[in-house]
Amino acid sequence: MVKKNMDENISEYMNLIGPIEIKKIDELNYRFFSEVKNIHLNTGKMAHGGYLCTIADTGMGSVAHKVAGNRRCVTINLDMKFITAAQQSDKLLGEVVILKKTKTLVFISCLIKNQKSIVASASGTWKIL
Repeated sequence: MVKKNMDENISEYMNLIGPIEIKKIDELNYRFFSEVKNIHLNTGKMAHGGYLCTIADTGMGSVAHKVAGNRRCVTINLDMKFITAAQQSDKLLGEVVILKKTKTLVFISCLIKNQKSIVASASGTWKIL
């Protein structure tokens, strides 16, 4: 496990999102976990796209931080594709893959799944500071 509660969870915003648990599988693969709560729903009673973007960015960014030797990393770009809706109480699993790491950049992809299907896919680039 990398961290149960990341440093960003200290902010009021991340406290609304809830704890995101991250687990290292191997050198290139990580997982993160989050649960959809009522506060994460849009007016259609589905997980808000902003919530999904936030957990993807936070989960992948935390992995970038870890693989960069715990150096601070910032998101350069984040691409999201919404595939199916997540509902309240869904337990979300983010499967993170390090695609490439250079001296200054980390390239990452991620699938976010609920118990039944893929909810979203994401990819991005993080700058190592």
